Amino acid sequence: MAEAAARKTEVLVLDPVSPVGLKGLPGERYAVVSESAGPDVILLRSRDLHAYAFGAELKAIGRAGAGVNNIPVPKLSVRGIPVFNAPGANANAVKELVLAGMLMAARNIGGALEFVRALDPMAPDLGKRVESGKKAFAGVELPGQTLGVIGLGKIGSLVADVAIRLGMRVLGFDPEITVDAAWGLPSQVRRARSIDEVLKGSDFVTVHVPLLEQTRHLIGAKNLAQLRPGAVLLNFSREEIVEDAAVVQALQARRLGAYVTDFPSSATLGQAGVIALPHLGASTREAEENCAVMVVEQLRAYLEHGDVTNAVNFPDACMPRESPYRLAIANANVPDMLAGISHTLGARGINIHNMLNKSRGEMAYTLVDVDTPVGEAVLGDLRAIGGVLGVRYLPDLRPDVHWPAVAAADTSR
Repeated sequence: MAEAAARKTEVLVLDPVSPVGLKGLPGERYAVVSESAGPDVILLRSRDLHAYAFGAELKAIGRAGAGVNNIPVPKLSVRGIPVFNAPGANANAVKELVLAGMLMAARNIGGALEFVRALDPMAPDLGKRVESGKKAFAGVELPGQTLGVIGLGKIGSLVADVAIRLGMRVLGFDPEITVDAAWGLPSQVRRARSIDEVLKGSDFVTVHVPLLEQTRHLIGAKNLAQLRPGAVLLNFSREEIVEDAAVVQALQARRLGAYVTDFPSSATLGQAGVIALPHLGASTREAEENCAVMVVEQLRAYLEHGDVTNAVNFPDACMPRESPYRLAIANANVPDMLAGISHTLGARGINIHNMLNKSRGEMAYTLVDVDTPVGEAVLGDLRAIGGVLGVRYLPDLRPDVHWPAVAAADTSR
């Protein structure tokens, strides 16, 4: 065990990740590498891992961003490996880009820029051409317009807040809004009962939902038909949330006034009324730093203490340490698991000091602080329990940390 404790935890970084975040991995404990045959941790941004061969040593994956569609989460879940992300860390960057998109559409800035770019700078009547051409790009002002927000998480709430400050009315819809998100939502937001209600009542509509099977093509031909004529649709969430073919059809029928998206596609590029950006949502220095710092902090808490925060496939589970001897157990959410863990430890004469068990769907996670050291035999017994996916022993024997008196003998033989 002493040899294992002395080994540095190897963190494989597959994409450029902000150095500000990587500073949170102290060199005496972590080895940050760009190549490895068997890393303990993988840290990435957009690298596609669906064909990646994960080694037996892998303990966790950290995504320095929000979406995890590039990671085979179910495949990792059956091995008891959490996938961490950084929800909300890039929220301000996305909010600002959504605001820029609204302004671009409201004032026809894209078309105006193309018009000016096509002018002959040497034309003697340049000024006259500018004045006559600008009539084609008259727009609207945002105060008094209604913004529909579909998805009222961190980003949606920030977008709603800035719209209200600009004098817009806001209509929001989110059937799965969390308590924290509800507390952070401006009181002026009027809650809608359906997506159709948002589309019918809004001049601008912005979507901020994760890409799941049930949200794929959430905005399609059927509900686009509910739009006010000339309305603007903004997609800074994920490309597949909006059905491209339906958008093109709505633009051509003049049902949709403009489509502002952060995801250019072959179907929408070149279409009149489309303003496409090259996936700039989180592309700010501040957002990249925030995401890296957040996910590194979460990885360290998990690796060193077993605490879980913002894992897309694990329940949140954090327990203050009351002993230097801790077990972290990932298991299927099945009956009698706690009884099996308690019986196994009791049979080895190990007293449970404190225990926390949380579940999320088919996944459960248990933290156990015990009063005595744990040997390999006990770990083997725990791993043999039906439904257990992974067991980690996390002793914290730092000389500068003073724990309450615990038994010194190892009774786990």
